[in-house]
Amino acid sequence: MTQTATFGPDLSTEQITEALRLIGEIDEFKGHWRRVSEIRAEQLAQLRQVTTIESVASSTRIEGAELTDAQVARVLSGLQADSFRARDQAEVRGYGDLMAIIYQSHSDLPLTENHLKQLHTALLRHSERDERHRGEYKKLPNHVQATHPNGQIEILFHTASPFDTPRLMTELVSVTADAFDREIAHPLVVTARFVVELLAIHPFQDGNGRLARACTTLLLLRSGYDYVPYSSLERVVEDNKDGYYSALRESQLAIRDNRLAFGAWLLFFLRALSVQKRSLEAKLEVERSMLRLSGLQQRILEIITAQGRATTSTIAKWLAVPSRTVRYNLEILVAHRLAEAHGERRGRYYTRFTGNPQEAGGGGGMREALMEVKR
Repeated sequence: MTQTATFGPDLSTEQITEALRLIGEIDEFKGHWRRVSEIRAEQLAQLRQVTTIESVASSTRIEGAELTDAQVARVLSGLQADSFRARDQAEVRGYGDLMAIIYQSHSDLPLTENHLKQLHTALLRHSERDERHRGEYKKLPNHVQATHPNGQIEILFHTASPFDTPRLMTELVSVTADAFDREIAHPLVVTARFVVELLAIHPFQDGNGRLARACTTLLLLRSGYDYVPYSSLERVVEDNKDGYYSALRESQLAIRDNRLAFGAWLLFFLRALSVQKRSLEAKLEVERSMLRLSGLQQRILEIITAQGRATTSTIAKWLAVPSRTVRYNLEILVAHRLAEAHGERRGRYYTRFTGNPQEAGGGGGMREALMEVKR
């Protein structure tokens, strides 16, 4: 295991430039978030609720679950998602419990092996099949593998052996905690390093990917990135799953020979955080636009939201105002990217804006932001 004195990653000059730019951009937003005061508490609570649903849905779908965001919301509210396997619902409930613990108690959860095991127990609490190994390091090999259409199994990555796992985890947790405490490297670099090594070890029989993503949120919150619960990093990963696995695999293979060669994963991680940040910036702009709306515009938007889609004439009848007035205010809502217009003339109807949040925020597309590490 690498000593803390050599904790920083091996990067090319070009990669160092990009990493420093991304870290600076993310930290600037971190400071800005602490000064956000114009967004009302109830709006922030709604943002957090939506983000929780997105994070739970995305992190479980990355591992093969098939529930939509709406179905996840039902499960988290205690309802059943009919026609879907019980295991998917158990994973959703477990990840939901885990995120609630992290959001509420992150300041009381320093990085220790005991806390990791407790978090793993919470993650698998609702899965009867996993009862025997909740919160316990693996007893059997769990190499990362793929099953091809012809039934052939290919091992994509050899993880640590069950025998070596306890020692490697003790060393990893100790080195990482020391790096945070002594500020040996930037916390985003320390977090990235911890995640890639945790997944290389794959310490638990199941749930390692979900636990690693949840621990990412934990470590970010403990490092002062308080905005994380309001924009889903898991959604960014799901939307770029191939790049996620590619960066992890490249770095995991490289660190076998050089523990500092996790640059591919670090850059993916920083780019993902940048996309997450821009997504939240777009959401904040929407909330600011809401504050600037007139009472009539807010009522129009409420009707569109409640109905899913609405025409000018429908809104005019609901509010008992002239269609011309409604049409004028709808144009303002469209200009603020709070509503979208569909169709032409008599067939035109309006829905809530659902465009790319990166475009709404003025940034580049998500896939462009998470371009391949190798140029």
